[in-house]
Amino acid sequence: MHAPVLVLKDSLKRESGSKVHHANIQASKAVADIIRTTLGPRSMLKMLLDAAGGIVVTNDGNAILRELDLAHPAAKSMIELSRTQDEEVGDGTTSVIVLAGEMLHVAATFIDKNYHPTVICRAYNKALEDSISVLDKIAMPIDVTDRATMLSLVKSCIGTKFTGQFGDLIADLAIEATTTVGVDLGQGLREVDIKKYIKIEKIPGGQLEDSKVLKGVMINKDVVAPGKMRRRILFPRIILLDCPLEYKKGENQTNAELVKEEDWEILLKLEEEYIQNMCMQILKFKPDLVITEKGLSDLACHYLSKAGVSAIRRLRKTDNNRIAKACGAVVVNRPEELQESDVGTGAGLFEVKKFGDEFFAFIVDCKDPKACSVLLRGASKDLLNEVERNLQDAMSVARNILKNPKLLPGGGATELTVSAALKQKSSSIEGIEKWPYEAAAVAFEAIPRTLAQNCGVNVIRTMTALQGKHADVGNEWTGIDGNTGDIVDMKERKIWDSYNVKAQTFKTAMEAACMLLRIDDIVSGIKKKQAPGAGPTPSKPKVEEEGDADNEQILPE
Repeated sequence: MHAPVLVLKDSLKRESGSKVHHANIQASKAVADIIRTTLGPRSMLKMLLDAAGGIVVTNDGNAILRELDLAHPAAKSMIELSRTQDEEVGDGTTSVIVLAGEMLHVAATFIDKNYHPTVICRAYNKALEDSISVLDKIAMPIDVTDRATMLSLVKSCIGTKFTGQFGDLIADLAIEATTTVGVDLGQGLREVDIKKYIKIEKIPGGQLEDSKVLKGVMINKDVVAPGKMRRRILFPRIILLDCPLEYKKGENQTNAELVKEEDWEILLKLEEEYIQNMCMQILKFKPDLVITEKGLSDLACHYLSKAGVSAIRRLRKTDNNRIAKACGAVVVNRPEELQESDVGTGAGLFEVKKFGDEFFAFIVDCKDPKACSVLLRGASKDLLNEVERNLQDAMSVARNILKNPKLLPGGGATELTVSAALKQKSSSIEGIEKWPYEAAAVAFEAIPRTLAQNCGVNVIRTMTALQGKHADVGNEWTGIDGNTGDIVDMKERKIWDSYNVKAQTFKTAMEAACMLLRIDDIVSGIKKKQAPGAGPTPSKPKVEEEGDADNEQILPE
């Protein structure tokens, strides 16, 4: 016998072969099981304690997984799935995980039978292509301008969320906000930038019913001199600056030697004149409201308030951009460059209101605003956070529909239709790939099955009945009503999903399953390599004494 050859270091742990596949599948299944109960309208909530000891109560798949700290590498990549889904389409974060977990689960039997993972992946990819073509077949186009359709669509998306019980409230807010900020790019395309131009302001207090979408922007600021400046202006002329209205200081420390006392006065006078000029340049446009992102000195404040102009200082850049979009102003970098066209005249009202003990400035009633604030009121912080998450999802759904106005049935009907179509097609597939293909078809049923489980109906009976219905042609829209667990036509119940979300869900889940199946080796315990010659880092930092602070340390050649 030869002596065994050590290739890997002792500290490394290497697992390979089917052991890895099973570990990966189990890990992904565990993640899917955590999330499984949060799918559908009758879903459970999860309560998470975060590191700071705060509580997150939510049933948004992505929010839950974000807070979890996982050890297993496969499980970590599952979490990435829901992240991408959230960034890409904003909804369907839960279904992605459930679907991917199921895909891996059905693959386990094939790995036991010594199927090669690439064969399984090939079959899965085929199944994915076919399922997307089925989606294209059953999708139905909708009219984006028809408010009722949009409402019921967004409602079915948040029906599964905590705010579902408040009926149309959140759906209304979401549609209103997204239609406000939508920009037509021509060729029938609409671009909706949720992140930049819709700001959600949460103010605890009041009731949820008081939440509204403002035709404009609100900011958490008061005017600079509350007593002297007007706090309510009708049809204000607004000037937005991003330069400080104060005396320009030297770039770095400037020393000036003053010999005579008059020189000191000249200096002060220069300052005054500088600021006065600045203010005059602004005032010749007769603004009613001046907003700057930087500071505003007392003197400038005095000149402005004397002219009856309200001013707000130190605004966030993002807020400033929003105000510019809302009232049609242009953010100007230097007062000298102001033009009449830069003045925003689109706003109908500027006023400062007090909520609780904070002041908020509203710039509202704008003509055709391209940015808006959503004002959320509610009983507690936790509640508001959850409402905000739901609103985020709802707005994403509204955005997706504006981008791609096609609908699919919700309630598991889409998945069942795809599953039935794949089962039929699997009989025409030759060779060894037939079996994994069929298994993928079965895996799609995980979504309706989970819905049925969460409603608490008899899962096996319901699923058999549904499969029976979908085996006949023409029942594509039959699914589970998530509240009662009855088998109904989704068109009548208005339970819809947007095409973008479904297609993205299928693609992400399938591709992830294929990726995890292709892993056949896990090497763990790799330590970070230190830079050569660094050696162990010294535990105590070296303190320089006064004596050798000036001598440069002798550097090794």
